[in-house]
Amino acid sequence: MSPAARRSEPGGRGPAVVAAVAAGGAVGALARYGVGQAWQHPPTGFPWSTVVVNVSGCLAIGVLMAWLFVGERHPLLRPFVGVGILGGYTTFSSSMADSAALVAVGRPAMAVIAAAVTWALSLAAAFLGWRVATALAASRGDA
Repeated sequence: MSPAARRSEPGGRGPAVVAAVAAGGAVGALARYGVGQAWQHPPTGFPWSTVVVNVSGCLAIGVLMAWLFVGERHPLLRPFVGVGILGGYTTFSSSMADSAALVAVGRPAMAVIAAAVTWALSLAAAFLGWRVATALAASRGDA
């Protein structure tokens, strides 16, 4: 089966896909909110919780996408977990809001650093997740 066929969801934008994305999004957004509430930072402080959420979510996205690529999976798994849960959990809009808030309180250098760290580590985490999951699948003969 082609990689494009492995990625496709049943019925395109059918009700089952929409429901899977919505349910997953609710779970992911609640998890993100919980992390933010549990690990708050002052307005002038570095937004570690946002960075950790984005990096861990991107690592999980990398693993998930590699895992979906190497085998037959339930067709609603990607919409539910990838788009829904992990899409709702990762929060680049919050990262940009954190940076804007840092600029507003006179910390523009920290704002740029926070945005750059989030972007760089998240990209690296997604790549690492993909590579590790692909290597594990190959070593198990799943590829």
